[in-house]
Amino acid sequence: MGAMDPLAKKRVNVLCRLAIVWAALIVVRLVQLQVVQHEEYRKLALRQQERFVEVKAPRGSILDRYGQRLAMSLPVESVCIDPLRVPDLTVAADILSQVLRLDRTDLVGQMVTAKAKRRGFLWVKRKVTPEEATRLRDLKLEWIEFRTESQRFYPNKSLAAHVIGGVDFEEEGNAGIEQSRNADLEGRAGQLLVTEDVQKRGFESKVSSEPQPGSDVRLTIDSRIQFIAERELEKMVKQHHARSGSLVAMDPKTGDILALANVPTYDPNEPPKQENQAPRANLAIAAPFEPGSVYKVITLSSALETTRLRPESMINCGGGKINLFGRVIHDHSRYSELSMEDVLARSSNIGAINIGLAVGNKNLYEYVRKFGFGKKTGVPLPGESSGMVRPLSHWEKSSIGSVAMGHEIGVTALQLAQACSVIASGGFLVKPRLTLDTPVARPVRVLKPESAITMRRMMEGVVIKPYGTGHKYARILGYTSAGKTGTAQIYDFRSHHYTHFYNASFMGFAPVTNPAIVVVVTINGTEGEAGYGGPTSAPVFREVAAAGLRIRDVPKDLPEMLPPQGDDQADEDDVAIADLGSSPIPPPLVEADDAKATVDRPAASAGTTLDQRAFLEQRPREDEGAGPRAPNFLGHSVREAIEQSAALGVPMEFRGSGIARVQIPEPGAVLPAGQPVRVQFGR
Repeated sequence: MGAMDPLAKKRVNVLCRLAIVWAALIVVRLVQLQVVQHEEYRKLALRQQERFVEVKAPRGSILDRYGQRLAMSLPVESVCIDPLRVPDLTVAADILSQVLRLDRTDLVGQMVTAKAKRRGFLWVKRKVTPEEATRLRDLKLEWIEFRTESQRFYPNKSLAAHVIGGVDFEEEGNAGIEQSRNADLEGRAGQLLVTEDVQKRGFESKVSSEPQPGSDVRLTIDSRIQFIAERELEKMVKQHHARSGSLVAMDPKTGDILALANVPTYDPNEPPKQENQAPRANLAIAAPFEPGSVYKVITLSSALETTRLRPESMINCGGGKINLFGRVIHDHSRYSELSMEDVLARSSNIGAINIGLAVGNKNLYEYVRKFGFGKKTGVPLPGESSGMVRPLSHWEKSSIGSVAMGHEIGVTALQLAQACSVIASGGFLVKPRLTLDTPVARPVRVLKPESAITMRRMMEGVVIKPYGTGHKYARILGYTSAGKTGTAQIYDFRSHHYTHFYNASFMGFAPVTNPAIVVVVTINGTEGEAGYGGPTSAPVFREVAAAGLRIRDVPKDLPEMLPPQGDDQADEDDVAIADLGSSPIPPPLVEADDAKATVDRPAASAGTTLDQRAFLEQRPREDEGAGPRAPNFLGHSVREAIEQSAALGVPMEFRGSGIARVQIPEPGAVLPAGQPVRVQFGR
């Protein structure tokens, strides 16, 4: 064998050296990748192969006081796809839009956009019906995926809808207890670790953290009493062609709210209709109104505490008229004089005015506040109003007469129930309670025990005396009962006068000696004599109170037989004189516990007072971004604006009374998150 050419040998040596160096470099790189940077590249690989998926916790249920489910969550399927795996987007859109009743053009656009952005996940339709899910499964298309979610379900439909509230599409509370107790109900979400292949298909999963289910919330509501309350209230609203109605039933000892009803109402299972949000307004807590003659209970209670007047004291009724600071006022009947207890039983307006004059402005205002008016009760429901009470320094000369009869003051049905419970509980103010896990508040003494007992007896006279305004309608078979009717004329802010449409009310309790239930009923927009508080609201009180006493096993204290009607002398006219002042609630008002209501500023008009100008200067920071639009409150009364605000869920701050003249932001303008609409009312 010949010797290797030196040049060839040199080339082989060079190649060998290069191969050794190359191999060494490979070894070094392998050591770097597999040893030195192993953990870093392992994390990068896992980041591409693994992803965390949030697992929503089961939402807690809402129960009534006996454990009956009022709101619960049920499993439901949602449809999604991986656009990167769909063989033909147009064919997929044809199939999915037909089965799921979706707009094909929109669906194609979403799928094309997702694929262009290399997104491997797209919701097609969430919370589909069982029929839709079955039809898609039968197609056996591997690119169609199903995910299990939950859907809120209200088995009793509209029962206690304004108390329970509702949730949005993500099951976040947006009204009622669902909103105020959302943190307790929603629990804590868990995480699922999913490992995927190169085509983003999951082939392994494990729970990284377990979801913590939400807590159940048990209400003080008794669903049986609630059902009867809603039925009777709706029946009477329809019978009298009224606009709306509210009812609150309460245990006077504990403050437990046994029923809270509004008409109109709604089914929280159904999505809200933008064109008609009125049924969602919780009028019993959010819409204050002038109570009329039911308020005479507070006037007479303050007289028992601050004067020498007693039930038998004779009150001058002036033959049906009185000259009050230069104005001659006529009563509904020409009484020369009545005992104080008959002033209440016959609902004499002039008698109440004279009692109010004996009490005096300062004392009457003090008891208005002591009975809980002008401040929120504190129930855990969004949108509660504190009512409307003017500071004493802004009372007019004639205000003492108006307030004594339940005008120039705004109250809610819940506040009336709390006030009536002061009489029923023996003189204590007990805060209303809506959830059983809320401790019973310590009661506050408002009336002396003897004053409360005396007021019980006088309120019983409204029902048992043949001439009492509640005699025909408020007596309960087998039980003693006590109460007060009220009929307040509704003020028309556009024409600046009181109409002959009424807020017709009744508040009462039973049995008289040991009250177990308080019921307050208000029906708004009645008319004529048949629309007074006795014929409209007292029958609802009777039916709801009787059912509540029966359901709660309260012993009867009367034979199961009503006395014969005989020659009924009842005078059902209890309309409070409504035109003593220039408007029902003249400005300025004190709203809520912060003692102010506010409005935003446009340019102050020539008629704007200095006080109003300072108020209007509180212009918020403008926000040009996207967001909800400010509703149009202009031209509406205070009550109408409050109802609209509550129905839309838009916070409102206001000042003055009369018609909404100015609002900021303007109607239709973008409303920054959390910012209220400020409204200035004026005559």
